[in-house]
Amino acid sequence: MKPRILLIEDEPGTRFGFVKYLSKSGFDISESEDLSQADRAFSSQQFDAVIIDVNLPDGSGLDFIDKVRENSPYIPLIIITGAGDIPIAVDAMRRGGDNFLTKPVDMEGLDVFLKKTLEIGSIRKIHSSRLRLEKKEDVCFGESHGMKEVLTLARMAAESNSQVLITGETGTGKGVIAKWIHRHSRRSSFNFVDVNCSSLKGDLLASELFGNVRGAFTSANQDREGLLDIADGGTLFMDEIGEMDITVQAQLLKVLEEKTYRRLGDTKLRRSDFRLICATNKDIEVEMQKGDFRRDLHYRINLLTIHIPSLRERIEDLPDMVNHILKTGRTPKLQITEEAMRILKKYHWPGNIRELKNVLERAMILSQCGPLMPEHFSWLKSETLPEAICKSKTLEEVERTWILSALESCKGDIEKAAKSLGISRATLYRRLKEFKENN
Repeated sequence: MKPRILLIEDEPGTRFGFVKYLSKSGFDISESEDLSQADRAFSSQQFDAVIIDVNLPDGSGLDFIDKVRENSPYIPLIIITGAGDIPIAVDAMRRGGDNFLTKPVDMEGLDVFLKKTLEIGSIRKIHSSRLRLEKKEDVCFGESHGMKEVLTLARMAAESNSQVLITGETGTGKGVIAKWIHRHSRRSSFNFVDVNCSSLKGDLLASELFGNVRGAFTSANQDREGLLDIADGGTLFMDEIGEMDITVQAQLLKVLEEKTYRRLGDTKLRRSDFRLICATNKDIEVEMQKGDFRRDLHYRINLLTIHIPSLRERIEDLPDMVNHILKTGRTPKLQITEEAMRILKKYHWPGNIRELKNVLERAMILSQCGPLMPEHFSWLKSETLPEAICKSKTLEEVERTWILSALESCKGDIEKAAKSLGISRATLYRRLKEFKENN
């Protein structure tokens, strides 16, 4: 992809000269003749560098430096000044400019300097990403057999560049594992971009993925980058891919096969060197049999499959998980008593790790930063495992029984039931709809 430059210059002749020369040198130039245009462009698009004239019709270019540095601390910023504006140029450097050039500008020198500053900007971003990743806490995998297998597969995934499909119930930590794989891969210095396919449908998801050009649809009043652009060099994580519309599945399959794509409404082919990780809580085999998921796309995304067991299937990991959550929380020295831990071990955890975090956060509020005692989890005692669940034969039957039991205990209050289950209202509505359709 061509480096994108925002040029802010009010003189049409000078602006034309910049665009003509730099376009031939391989840059994609967006023009603005004043600060208001520049503000709109910078707020709606991503740029690799900014060239700005100090004297503009609606104010000083120095004021725009502050906006650039506030939102993009590492983007190269070049100041253009008149021959007698050296004191202003020095002030611009103090406020965050990388360099200044005086008019008339030596275009060949600008070309060389621009390429050098872009390299420096790239190094700055990589260094910043590494520092940010080093500060992140590692994942608590636990010592159960199932999670040891997950760790082994996650390490294999991090060492490879293949597509990965992560499966498991809602709240098991599929997104956490995806980030762990990215942080331990060769792509860790680039972006980790995630999108939830259940929250966007049809053209909205396609526009989010591929971007669009101005006029592609009714509300498309400007060119917009897609997630594939942003994920270039890094990882694209598609959560709940089982919810993706069949038409968008076809578009994604083409991208994976040809390594190229077009923004909506555009004829220009683009490339993005991204690594794809997908996750789903659905049985993809069932979705394929129903005709809701393409079999050829499934072959593409599951070169390596990692299944995360539910928390109730690895209850021996619970103490480690609890201590890890408390250690990485706002009060890292907080303790939990053995009696309280026994209550947690007896609970069914339909919402898995997500629910565990919510339960512990509620208990921490009740304890007022003191040790977590049984009374801080007393509301869990009434939610012991229903006898009907014990008699259920399949995971689907267990989930159905537990959800209906939660609704009954909450007297049909969807919001309360969703909170007690550790899931969102949207997820609960979707589950109830699925139960009704399968009857």
